[in-house]
Amino acid sequence: MASVKEKSKPGDASPAAAKTKHPKERYLYWYESMLLQRKFEEKAGQLYGQQKIRGFCHLYIGQEACSSGSVSALTKDDKWITAYRDHGIPLALGSDPKAVMAELFAKQTGSSKGKGGSMHIFDKSVNFMGGHGIVGAQIPLGAGVAFAEKYNKTKNLCMCFMGDGAVRQGAFHETLNMAMTWKLPVIFVIENNGYAMGTSVSRTSNVTDLYTLGEAYDMPSEPVDAMDVEAVHEAVSRAAERARNGEGPTLLEFRTYRYRGHSMSDPQKYRTKEELEQYKQRDPVENVRARILDQKLATEEDLAAIDQKIKAIVEESVKFAEESPYPSPDEAFKDVYMQKDYPFISE
Repeated sequence: MASVKEKSKPGDASPAAAKTKHPKERYLYWYESMLLQRKFEEKAGQLYGQQKIRGFCHLYIGQEACSSGSVSALTKDDKWITAYRDHGIPLALGSDPKAVMAELFAKQTGSSKGKGGSMHIFDKSVNFMGGHGIVGAQIPLGAGVAFAEKYNKTKNLCMCFMGDGAVRQGAFHETLNMAMTWKLPVIFVIENNGYAMGTSVSRTSNVTDLYTLGEAYDMPSEPVDAMDVEAVHEAVSRAAERARNGEGPTLLEFRTYRYRGHSMSDPQKYRTKEELEQYKQRDPVENVRARILDQKLATEEDLAAIDQKIKAIVEESVKFAEESPYPSPDEAFKDVYMQKDYPFISE
């Protein structure tokens, strides 16, 4: 894999990213999937301002190619796990937007029955093993999921996402060592949006090309221009082929950018408006829309119909969430233990 040592920034093109044509259906999936995430998150931000969504809320706006490009490269049987910026991946996987929005509202009909909120979306139906609020905690969990797949002799793998701040955790290095030693079928993805909360990557380490951290373990590693959904799909496809062939893990550094703050309470004083506008010139949603039109895969009218469809889906999810009930107090005592697996626990 790549071992280029040049210093670079999130959003820089990956030297390994090949530009190839994809089927029409894939382009249309990318556009619809990324647009759903964008409009869903924009609405979530608006509702947070109205105090209909409370607690912590980390939006995925700008990073949609990371999720959609990965989903299109894998199978429905593969497993997924991420950190607390976790609305986009389940939406890309096919989770019901109504259940995701209801979870943000802390309603009983939410994907985690209103108990997790924004930072803890789970959806077993699409093999989404959840967003996790402790920085870096999902990294060893992702390796554990991959270990189970290998132990059960499946051809499935685990996609384990993390932010650039999580690579400073010791669990990251311990997990990479074990995963490579045991050749686990896991793809580690660093979503490098340039800032761990408000601290830039360059202020936390001399190593700013984060993919090179995998080289210490002889792990195939490469940077990916994650503002380009095609580059994401192709890099994940290569990593998935190695994992399914028993060759073990891969570390991918998705160079991306978030257009909003770390969370809804972030004033974003650590970056300039000019920097933000520079990245918006490479907006992943608009880029794939332009490619669809340039290659005549769909017309302006076709895309306008998709736009209206997404608008209706988001509006329906908000209506569903607002009309859903809050959990009853006794729900606090449910789903704590699984009786089937632990028979020594009484009712």
